[in-house]
Amino acid sequence: MTRVLAIASTELRIARRNLWVLTASLIMMLFALALTFAGAAPTGALGVDLLTVSVASMTTLSVYLAPLLALMMAFDAIAGEVERGGLALILTYPVSRGEVLLGKFLAHLSALAFAMTLGFGTAGAAAALTGGAGSESLLALARLIGTSILLGGAFLALGYLVSALAGSATAAAGLAAGLWLLFVVLYDLSLLGAIVFDDGGFFTRSVFPWLLALNPADAFRLWNVSGAEGVALATGMTGAADALPAWVAPASLMLWPPLALFMARGAFGRVEP
Repeated sequence: MTRVLAIASTELRIARRNLWVLTASLIMMLFALALTFAGAAPTGALGVDLLTVSVASMTTLSVYLAPLLALMMAFDAIAGEVERGGLALILTYPVSRGEVLLGKFLAHLSALAFAMTLGFGTAGAAAALTGGAGSESLLALARLIGTSILLGGAFLALGYLVSALAGSATAAAGLAAGLWLLFVVLYDLSLLGAIVFDDGGFFTRSVFPWLLALNPADAFRLWNVSGAEGVALATGMTGAADALPAWVAPASLMLWPPLALFMARGAFGRVEP
């Protein structure tokens, strides 16, 4: 564990030097604040406080932004080390590849967690002070931050996987972009096309919600929607959330980081330093 923490500390210093932590925090904060005050209008029509609408807006933001930031941090983690000769140097020390990967993961996850807590927390505080907040909306904000960190962890591990499989940092960047497009955009578009074709049939009623929960981005959204009635009302995803048992989305999102990290470790084992 000492070796893992030493690698994590080194990676955190690199992230601070490259301004990753500052950049990610500013991006999260600015977008969250913009969505919070841009979405202030529907509060009266929906009968909810501003923080509830803000959490619904930030949930949509996190679905797109958290995976993107995670993949941007992770795509260079292995392929870049190989190109720069850093991996060969690291492996001369008494440290295993699993420890290297876990140290990088802890450092990058800490940076993402700081950015999300600061960004969403600031926007949530601004919404609560401006338009009020109830206990349910405060709980929804805490859930949003926690699940965003889990979502970021899943895509960090997927980023390490493509970094290990790619032959170069450039190829890893392209694969990471394709991965983001697949999970965040194309997957939902494919399901939407299937729903239109099914026209309310068996697929729409019984299969679609489970396929939705298989995607970590959609599982994140379902978890946040099912946990708060006001957020569900504001996002319009009540039907999909109600069609599944309450444990499905949390289980899917919590399983993705260790599963993807396990696959990344397997791919990393075949990388030549």
